[in-house]
Order: sequence, then C-alpha cells, then structure tokens
Amino acid sequence: MSQKQGMKRGPMGGPMGGMVPGEKAKNFKGSFKRLVSYLSPFALQILFVVIFAAVSTVFTILGPKILAGATDEITNGLFGTISGSGEGINFGKIGFIIVELIILYGISALFSYMQGHLMAGVTTKVSYNLRNAIMEKINKLPLGFFHKTSQGDVLSRITNDVDTLSQSMNQCITQAITSVTSILGVFIMMLSISWQLTLVALCIIPVSLILVVSIVRVSQKYFRGQQEYLGSVNGHIEEMYGGHVVIKAFNREKESLKKFNEEKDKLYNSSWKAQFLSGIMQPAMGFIGNLEYVMICIIGASMAAGGTMSIGDIQAFIQYVRSFTQPITQMANISNMVQQTVAASERIFEFLDEEEECPETVKVKNVDIKGDVRFEHVKFGYEENEIIIKDFSADVKAGQKVAIVGPTGAGKTTMVKLLMRFHELNGGAIYVDGHNIKDFSRAELRGAFGMVLQDTWLYNGTIMDNIRYGRLEASDEEVIAAAKAAQVDHFVKTLPDSYNMVLNEEVSNVSQGQKQLLTIARAILADSKVLILDEATSSVDTRTEILIQKAMDNLMKGRTSFIIAHRLSTIKNADLILCMKDGDIVEQGTHEELMELNGFYANLYNSQFEKVS
Repeated sequence: MSQKQGMKRGPMGGPMGGMVPGEKAKNFKGSFKRLVSYLSPFALQILFVVIFAAVSTVFTILGPKILAGATDEITNGLFGTISGSGEGINFGKIGFIIVELIILYGISALFSYMQGHLMAGVTTKVSYNLRNAIMEKINKLPLGFFHKTSQGDVLSRITNDVDTLSQSMNQCITQAITSVTSILGVFIMMLSISWQLTLVALCIIPVSLILVVSIVRVSQKYFRGQQEYLGSVNGHIEEMYGGHVVIKAFNREKESLKKFNEEKDKLYNSSWKAQFLSGIMQPAMGFIGNLEYVMICIIGASMAAGGTMSIGDIQAFIQYVRSFTQPITQMANISNMVQQTVAASERIFEFLDEEEECPETVKVKNVDIKGDVRFEHVKFGYEENEIIIKDFSADVKAGQKVAIVGPTGAGKTTMVKLLMRFHELNGGAIYVDGHNIKDFSRAELRGAFGMVLQDTWLYNGTIMDNIRYGRLEASDEEVIAAAKAAQVDHFVKTLPDSYNMVLNEEVSNVSQGQKQLLTIARAILADSKVLILDEATSSVDTRTEILIQKAMDNLMKGRTSFIIAHRLSTIKNADLILCMKDGDIVEQGTHEELMELNGFYANLYNSQFEKVS
C-alpha cells in the first residue's frame, strides 16, 4: 500500500537569528570531510558567495564612518550658528553624504542578494543530489533492512535530515563569512577612530563569550531532547493514523491518547526549557551591551570635551560597537549550526553506507524461462544465528502446480521470497531452468514471476492504473480483459467513475475482497512464466472464490505455479504438495498419495473438516 506520509520539521531558531544547538555528530571529522566532497562540485559558486558576502559586509561597515561626517557637519553648523562664528548647517554637503550612503547601502544590498541567490542554488542542488542518492540507495537495500528499520526513520532521513542540512548549511556559510568580515572590518574602523575606546570595547568580549558559551552548554541537552521527543511524537502519530481502524476495533483510544500525552509532555518540557534558555541570551547580551555603551559614552564625552574626538566619531563608534558584538554572538551560534549540519549529514551518510544487496554477477541474460525450479539443500535465517529453513530440497517441473502447505511459521512465504531473491541464502542453491538464480540479474529474475500475496499492493491512483501496474505497456482493452478474467469487471462498473475511480492513499474506499481481486487482475495481466499465489483468495467470499479459482486454473495452464494455502480444499488438484514443518519438508506428493499415508498432511486436512460437537 502506498503511504505518502512525511514529517516536516523546521529548524528551531533562537532570538539571535541562528540555528539552535542540535545533536552532535559522532564522527565530526569524517562526516565533515564527506560533506565537503558533496560541496566540491560547487566550489566556484561558493567562491563567488564568499566574495559577494565579504563585499556586501565591507560596504555596510563603511556606512557609520560616512554618516559620522554628516553628524559632524550638523553639530559644527549648530555650534557655529549659536556662537555666531559660522555660516550655519551646510545642507548641500549633508545631502551629498546621504546620497553617498544610499548608493553605498544599495550596492551592499545588491551583493547581499547575489550571494543569497547563489547560496540558495547551491544548497538546493546539494539537497537534490542527496535525496537522489537516498532514493537510489533504497532500491539497492536488501529487504532485511526494512524489517529492522521503521518507515518513519527512513522518511525522516529523506525529509527532516536533508531539510536540516540544507537550511543550516545555507545560514552557516553566509553567516560565517559575514561574521568574520564584520569582526575584522569593524575592528579596523574602531581603531581608526580611537584606540582608547577600542580597548574598552575589547574588554567586554570575554564576558560576552563566557555568557554565550554557558547558556549554549546548558541548553544543548534540552534541544537534543526536543528533537528526540519530536521524533517519538511524530512516530506515534504516524502509527496511530496508519492503524486507526485497528485502534477503534480494539478500543485502544484511551491508551493511545495516554501514550501520546506522555510523549507530548516530554517534548513540551524539553522545548520550553530550550527556548527559555535560548531566549534569555538576547536580553543578557543586550544588558552587557548597554553597560558597554554607557562606558563608551562617558569616556567619549570626556574626550570630545577635551577636543580629541568629535561627536560624529562617538556616534560612529557606538554603531561599530553594536556591529562588533553581534557577529561575536553569531559565531557562537555558527558553531552549533556546524554541529547540526554535520550531525544531519552523518545520519544521511550512515543510511547511504548501509550494506547493499550482494553485487550482481550476471552470467545469464535474455533467457526464455520455461519454469523448471529446483531447491537444493536450501538453508536460510533472517538472522545469522537463527536458521529457520534448515534443509529444503524440491524439484518442480515446468507447468506443474505446486502447493506449499503447513502451519503458521513453517517457512512457506519465506521460500517464495528466497525464490525471487529478496534475501540471500545461508546455504544451498536455487535453480531456475538449470541456472542458479544468482546468475540472473534481479530485474530479469523477478520479471519472470507474477505474485498475488495476502497483503494487497495497491496505490493512490485509478483502478485502471493499479491493474496496469502488472504490465505498464498494456492497453485499456487488455486491462479490462484481465479484469473480466479475475471477476473484477462486474463490481468495478458499479463504482463511481468505473475504471477511472481513484483509490485513496489507504485504499479504504473499496473492500478487502475487492482489493484482493484487483491484485489478482494485475497478476493475470502480467502474464508471467511462474506464478506465486500466497493465500490469494483469503479475503473473498466462497462464491467469488470458486469463480476466481476457475480463472486462476485457466491462467495456470502451462505455467509453473506455487500456491500457499491454508484452506486445503483449494489445492486438492495440485500436481505436487509440499508439506512444511519447522522449515523442512516432512511430506510431499499428490493429495491422494498424502491422504493414503495418513500422516502430517492427512491430519492437517482432516482437522479443517472436523465437526464441532
């Protein structure tokens, strides 16, 4: 069933405008190097980003110094007017300075836009490449990976981690450039105005750094907890929405809500502590900054009174001090952004480094498969130390109808998964037409099989498209013919829009039995050489089952068929019945032969027809 579900998580930002502390990377150096390798194709664009960001910052830094000239012109004009020794304020010169400032800030804004545009393009392409790599990787992973990894975790890496990487990387690079340029440029400008006031301004830096580092250190564990509990809440919600029918059926609403509230409370506690600690950084820095302004104003005023400094220079210096403390705080945030960027990339690379399916050594190509299948001492376990198929051997001739029966957990479905090479064997071999299945490409091997399983594989789309999924190039007439053979045509015509009716994402707008019929129609359309039917009629009524059985009997003529069934009455006419118990074949033969043995199969068959007194 298609599940188009995802969880979006925006970056949490503190009042400083940067990213908050996130989870730390386990292997910072290795992940950082690998991330740089993904950025290397965009080295030229990043170089221009650096240049444009630096130029934009430099033009911004020059603004207060030029504005100081306008301030001095106004003060000198006022003093001259009051004392009667001057010609008053020179508005022409002030106007020229204002025009100069407008041009300066305009150029700065232009370069800032250019670097933002370039950087957005780089991060978007990196995200695109990473998502492509993840999607390609998913198709190469063995089925066993998805048995031990939740769907939510895979979705989180595709959506959350790539988004976090993209957004934090974008801010990290541009803020690092502008912060470094600002610190150097502002420091030089402050020195050019007054080295004495510069020393006063520098004294406040250690205090600011100690404050920022202390707050970040305390808040980091709460931000980490916030992301962890956010994942738990999202995972719980996804589970509950996906299984809401089961929850309703078993009256588990209260238990579900109780668990949700527990996870939500944990998220709330971590979130408010994290946001509170991040929120007090700005007021604390503002308080320290205001103390600094008071000191500078007092010292600057005494210097202005002594004639060693102009009022315009004091005004410019105060502006530079404000511009000096902000990038220092940003640098602290950048360290957290780098950690978060690398941590997100580490989770992505961890997924990309997962062990893939065994490499293909294709020795057989374009074989016209007839359907001879031989299992030779097959040994398999989902875990290396837990073998469930111990020694399975069977010889199936082309065109035979083979039934695999046995109690739940005997290994019946596992055998057909091994036949299609969804898992690698721990021992033995499987041959198709005398060729080891390892010698085929997986695509060619699986293309020779048609499957109808207990789980209905239907997707959000029209009924016509769902049936056509068995053979994409099939015409509408061929799809309808397959639907008629599977007894689908009649009920489809009673639905709104007939074959063009759209199945919803959970395929809940048709019944379970109708879903089963659609998957059977798809298998009929595929017209494969070998058929695998795993409880294919388990969800249909007895009358429909009889009709489908006739259609399936016609379909199976001349084809090798593997039928897994619990209702043994449906496989009485099988050419060969394999009785499995605890991963081994305990009996094999036709229905009549096995009934004569009066052993495992006979007991299994008779138990389905015992009368309950």
